[in-house]
Amino acid sequence: MESIKYNKPDDGGGSEQDTPKEEKPSSLIEKIQQLGQTNVPQLAQDSKIHCLTIVGQIEGHMTLPPQNKTTKYEHLIPQLVAIEQNPKIEGLLVVLNTVGGDVEAGLAISEMLSSLSKPTVSIVLGGGHSIGVPIAVSCDYSYIAETATMTIHPIRLTGLFIGVPQTFEYLDKMQDRVVNFVTKHSKITEEKFKELMFEKGNLTRDIGTNVVGTDAVKYGLIDEVGGLGQAMKKLNELIAINSEGIEGMVQ
Repeated sequence: MESIKYNKPDDGGGSEQDTPKEEKPSSLIEKIQQLGQTNVPQLAQDSKIHCLTIVGQIEGHMTLPPQNKTTKYEHLIPQLVAIEQNPKIEGLLVVLNTVGGDVEAGLAISEMLSSLSKPTVSIVLGGGHSIGVPIAVSCDYSYIAETATMTIHPIRLTGLFIGVPQTFEYLDKMQDRVVNFVTKHSKITEEKFKELMFEKGNLTRDIGTNVVGTDAVKYGLIDEVGGLGQAMKKLNELIAINSEGIEGMVQ
């Protein structure tokens, strides 16, 4: 039976032991193609901070075209539940660069962030427009980059809708939900927020206001102008305060 156990010298294949050697280059090529580098920095095993990114357009009940960069709310909600349940995660950093999107999906994410028992800090980089505004203010403390902007405008409907008074009443109630959430979780007054929302002449083809970093802080919408370093420092401070409070309750 020994004559059966032979390898063809030119078969181009390999035994099972050669398989890992073939997988290694392919995973390396995949990293280069996707990330442009051979190695990805990893978080330490004992890291107590989780980073959640909200980028592109917030996708709601309708699937957007494949060329759109989207954040799907059905992906974020289970992550937030897992963050709340995981005892190893003590704080959450939310990084925003979004053009907005589905109102109800954005409000769902905002409500979950605001109701987390763990410290949360948000940072707006690039832009936190439209429904990105409630998400940015939903955290315990918020930062905005000096060059970042936030567009505040009225809610609009897309697609077919019935032109009757009830439709406009529904729009008005939905808008009130956004206004109430933002004013409750930030220092901006309802009057000022509505003034920015309905201002004419600021946006070229729409009504509303484009608020740049320092102005967002001046209006009380965002807590502070800052970047990643300041956000991480603040989050570590909130984690320390939260840990002291839990220890005090246990004692």
